[in-house]
Formats: sequence, structure tokens, C-alpha cells
Amino acid sequence: MTGTPLRVGTRASLLARTQSGHVADALAAALDRDVVLVEVTTAGDVSAAPLVSFGGVGVFVSALRDALVRGDVDVAVHSLKDLPTAEHPDIALAAVPLREDPRDVVVARDGLTLGELGPGARVGTGSPRRASQLHALGLGFDVAGIRGNVDTRIRKVREGEYEAVVLARAGVARLGRLDEVTEVLDPLQMLPAPGQGALAIECLRVRSDLVDDVRQALEDPRTRAAVTAERVVLADLEAGCSAPVGALAEVAEGDDGDELWIRAVALSLDGSLAVRRSMTGRPEDAAGVGHRLAEEMVVDGAGSLLEERVP
Repeated sequence: MTGTPLRVGTRASLLARTQSGHVADALAAALDRDVVLVEVTTAGDVSAAPLVSFGGVGVFVSALRDALVRGDVDVAVHSLKDLPTAEHPDIALAAVPLREDPRDVVVARDGLTLGELGPGARVGTGSPRRASQLHALGLGFDVAGIRGNVDTRIRKVREGEYEAVVLARAGVARLGRLDEVTEVLDPLQMLPAPGQGALAIECLRVRSDLVDDVRQALEDPRTRAAVTAERVVLADLEAGCSAPVGALAEVAEGDDGDELWIRAVALSLDGSLAVRRSMTGRPEDAAGVGHRLAEEMVVDGAGSLLEERVP
């Protein structure tokens, strides 16, 4: 290893440190440099208030970006679904690594699935998107808010405070706890958040050499195209990361090269109304595909659904 250590900014949670550690290891190997993690505390880490009370945008991101701008870290690692859709004037999204499985999962008492839980079962989630889609299933759940890390949420099921919780599979996988999952939810039942399962690696724009090095070391073009389409839908619907909007894009080999396919949903908070659309296109036109899909959703009434915002 050579040169001054590269400082990778990370939130202090176990999940954040775990996924940032994977990024640090990959950068160390690719760049032949020492890499160190620098923990940064964000507003979302120090408050027990519901995330929607922060306005839903940048709650886990701003402190890491501030550390980049101050020069306290060289690289910042985020869960991409937490990233505001508007570009930062001084910060580049240097790389989007290969995505983990973006689906949601259930951890329920006694190894049960959602369909096996009875009406009135208390199901925990801190996400309006998940809550709306749980209501839309029509299974009569008592959907209740919950905060805390993966361990805290699973422990609340074990202690009987909730009969089940819904989590992102990616986080559970990165922590090595997939054996506790009782059901993986089909996206037909529960579309994930735009960008879920993906990481965002940011650097200062003025450090163009570092941006290029990080991109070459970590970038996955198919993941970048997929999450670009998803996030454009979110941005065009003017919906923050806490809004009841789900989107999932995938890039797969077609007869004439790679094809991008995306589906999205916007829901009322109680799940009784929903606008669902899908579209295909070329990965190199990912943003255009996202724009066209969002336009169709607005025509179908998605905008009026999303006016029913979480306070």
C-alpha cells in the first residue's frame, strides 16, 4: 500500500460501517492505497423521531456531505435510496457499485409469512411506502411505525412488541442475518424504494482524478442505469424518499443488446388508491425512460395521490 490513507466517511451504525468497509476494501485493492473509515454522526442517527418528521430528504446524508466539503473525508458512502434526487453543486456521484438484491423482506414470529399472519397483526415499518403497500394487500394489518437499526427491529419481533417487521433485504444480507428472514416479498406485492439495495459513492467534483479512480474501481454501469431511471421517476413526481412511491428497474440482455425495464407505483397513504405503470427502453436513455414513465403516471393521477403527504 502506498500514499496518504484515503479517508472514507461513513455513518456510525453497524450496517453503515459494514457496507462502507466493503467499499474501503475494494478501493484499497484497486488503488493500492491504505484506506481508513471515518465515522460521521448524522441527524437521523441521533433522533428517535419518525424519519418523515425531518422532511424525508437528506436526513442521513447532509453530515457526510458536510464532511466532504470541509475536507474531513475524501469519499462518502451512502445508501443510495437516502440520497436527494437533486444534484449537489460541489459533489459528484463518483460510483454506483453492483447492487444488492433490492427486494423487501419480512421477519415474523414463528417463521410466518405475511399471508399467515391474521387480521390485526401488528406489522412494523418506518416507511410510508411500505405502510401504503401493506395496507393495499388488504390483509387487515395494524401497521405501526418503528425506528431503530436492523437488530433493534428484529428484537422487537422476538420480544412480542410486533408480530412482524418489513426490512430491506440488502441490509439484512450485508449483516449476515438472512437466516432470520421468514419471507422475501415479490415486487408485485411490494415495490422497493428507488435506489434500494444500491450504494452511492461521492467525492468532491474538483478532485476529478479521485472521481475517475473511484469510478473505475467501483462503478457498475447496469446498476447506474437502473437507479438513474428509478430516481428520475421519484424526482419528476416531486416525491421525497419518504413518500409512498416504489420503483424498480432492471437491465437485462435482450435480442438487440441490453434493455432496461422499469415499473413504479404511487399510492395514497392508506393504500386504497394506486397508480402503477411500467416501461422499457435502452440503458443509455435511462433518464429519458424515467421521465416518460413519470409523465404517464402524472396523467394517470399520481400527482394528486402524492399531495396527501405525510405531515
